[in-house]
Amino acid sequence: MKRYAFTMIELIFVIVIMGIIGKFGIEFLAQAYKTFIFSSINNKLQSDSGYAVEYISKRLENRIKESLIARKTIASLPAAPDTVPINFAAGNTYNVLEWVSADVEGFRGLSDALPNLPAWSGIIDLYNPASRATVLVSPGTDTGDIDTLIKALSYGDSDISDAALYSIGANSNVMESFGWSGILTQSGIMHPVTSTAISNQFQSSNEEDFTNADISEYYKLSWTANAVEYQDNGSGSGTLTFYWDYQPWNGDTLANAKHAVIMENVSTFQFRAIGSTIKIQVCTKSILVEEYSLCKEKTIL
Repeated sequence: MKRYAFTMIELIFVIVIMGIIGKFGIEFLAQAYKTFIFSSINNKLQSDSGYAVEYISKRLENRIKESLIARKTIASLPAAPDTVPINFAAGNTYNVLEWVSADVEGFRGLSDALPNLPAWSGIIDLYNPASRATVLVSPGTDTGDIDTLIKALSYGDSDISDAALYSIGANSNVMESFGWSGILTQSGIMHPVTSTAISNQFQSSNEEDFTNADISEYYKLSWTANAVEYQDNGSGSGTLTFYWDYQPWNGDTLANAKHAVIMENVSTFQFRAIGSTIKIQVCTKSILVEEYSLCKEKTIL
């Protein structure tokens, strides 16, 4: 029996089947593409937010815990309600987290010289005859190494004359003792210092001596404060910026600091402190295809 061609019914049937296959094929490709896009977005947001949280938390590990404050903006006056101690920073109206950092690089003794000893020991010999109103003796300290390291880390913009000693255990007021309200005298918990001709001695870098200062046997050395600022661009997405190399105890503010962008496309930056423990959260988003957001958080002891 001869068969010459498709019948009309067979032709219609083939067209319908091909149409169904084509429809599901296109939907499958579209779904696969959408899944790929969202997977790429998710991976990028995971990576970016994780980096930002880790970057901030690593720097907070070296904070002087009593120094943490929160500001509404970098230009906020150093008084409530615009600037408050971290434990009073409720809600999401505070966009700047600021603190004084200990010189961990100097304490670790990171240098090319051998033996690899700390540049500062963290100890003041209060009973050394050389310790007096104008000089503090710190056994095991080398102010020359401190000066070299500070110059290297600040690209030559700061040196040991910008440093300060934080007396551990001394009485403190967070808004007044760290320079947030202006230049410090030697009566606070932070003592602006510089070097002398003897490598294990500090002297005052301002016009006051240590006569009425609350000096303890143990100290931390600092040469910079740090801050993280979240700046909203007005569309619910903003930028995280890190600030360093400025000394509040010498009258510096964030306007004098170096800064660098940590991350863009940040939707929120929040922080909360309970005692000396602080928790930070960074949320980032993408508007590619549709809005998609992701948050990362970390607790720093």
